[in-house]
Amino acid sequence: MAKSEGAIELQGKGSSFVDEVVAGADKNVDDDGKSMRTGTLWTASAHIITAVIGSGVLSLAWAIAQLGWIAGPAVLMAFSFITFYTSTLLADCYRSPVTGKRNHTYMDAVRSNLGGMKIRFCGINQYTNLFGTAVGYTITASISMAAIQRSDCFHKRGHNAPCHFYNNPYMLIFGGAQVILSQIPNFHKLWWLSYVAAAMSFTYSGIGVSLALAQVIGGGLGRTSLTGVAVGVDVTGTEKIWRTFQALGDIAFAYSYSMLLIEIQDTLKSAPPENKVMKKASFVGVSVTTLFYMLCGCVGYAAFGNDAPGNFLTGFGFYEPFWLIDFANLCIVIHLLGAWQVYTQPLFAFIEDWAASKWQTSDFINKEHVINLPYYGAYSINMFRLLWRTAFVVLTTAIAMAVPFFNDIMGLLGALAFWPLTVYFPIEMFIARNKVKPFTFRWTWLQVLSMVCLLISVAAAVGSVQGIISALHTSKPFQSYS
Repeated sequence: MAKSEGAIELQGKGSSFVDEVVAGADKNVDDDGKSMRTGTLWTASAHIITAVIGSGVLSLAWAIAQLGWIAGPAVLMAFSFITFYTSTLLADCYRSPVTGKRNHTYMDAVRSNLGGMKIRFCGINQYTNLFGTAVGYTITASISMAAIQRSDCFHKRGHNAPCHFYNNPYMLIFGGAQVILSQIPNFHKLWWLSYVAAAMSFTYSGIGVSLALAQVIGGGLGRTSLTGVAVGVDVTGTEKIWRTFQALGDIAFAYSYSMLLIEIQDTLKSAPPENKVMKKASFVGVSVTTLFYMLCGCVGYAAFGNDAPGNFLTGFGFYEPFWLIDFANLCIVIHLLGAWQVYTQPLFAFIEDWAASKWQTSDFINKEHVINLPYYGAYSINMFRLLWRTAFVVLTTAIAMAVPFFNDIMGLLGALAFWPLTVYFPIEMFIARNKVKPFTFRWTWLQVLSMVCLLISVAAAVGSVQGIISALHTSKPFQSYS
């Protein structure tokens, strides 16, 4: 514990995740000497909704098409229950069971509750997935930006016109915007962007549902079934298996936010108790998310049937009204600007806190330079933060341009993150904190839940890897187009 507490004490110096101590101002100092937290139920809910309701919501019609009317909604509800239940377990791990001190990160929570090699296992899973999500969101944003150009092209030249455009310029535009937004110093300063991003997610999800519902009401029902795409009609038997695995991964990814939960909880005020507020925020976030997911998935499947596209706004399940589709895709891009930041801030903080603790006397890493900006006021610039975050954006953008897959990447990201971060660690920490005895009913139930989710994660990962391998035969690096 001594090492962990020392690391926490260093976070105030050069930290990107916790503000510096405001010397001599007790009213601005929190219980561990850091700047007072100001987060509320609503800021936490906004962070969760921004993280969870991503553009993956628009792929749920495709996922339900693979599973059918019975398994599709059932899997959606099952993942919502599992995510909420394990999030309540994880929320209780925010403070150390021995000292009551705050755990600022997911790794800190694992360190104080489990320890050992599990700390490194958690860190590898969490930060690898955060990095991968940054790459995936860059790809998704470029597809939505290109979809606006394609929509205008189809409107002018007809729906059968060869309207295809390269995604790479749009990835560069998105990356350029992230270079600027990445200078937001920490999660505490991100609340306004999460509010904007959450509003955008409601907007484009609502537009997607409305367009699909209008098609259903107008009699444009797709061919659906209780078991989804039919073997021998829509797909082969092997394709049915791979697509089912991939659909499970898409749905798992659509609910994945546990990798951010502790970091979001660390923004909440100390009173009322953070774990109680976080549980309420999780309930709000998961409930709102499930409502939108059921609407987008089920109404989208009813409209498109077994031929549902991977994304029914960028995959052109609709062509008109073109201006509304353009606006919806613009909302996706704005949402992804915020979601990208929500997912990368914990990774930024990890690297910057590590550097600050390793080179405590380095002005390059620790010194803040204050400048006055017009219409903004005093703004603090850290040279290490400026250069390393810019390099990170360049790297993720380059990888996105080289590996431009969509549904397969979504499924793989969900599979990699879902079991260890959403299920395994929350359950193991709950067992350790509450000293649950082996082979009791509660212990058995938790282990069964963990094993079932592990099998689902493995199946989804296999399906997504198979999809990526297939895409490698048809895609070329740095030649992505929509």
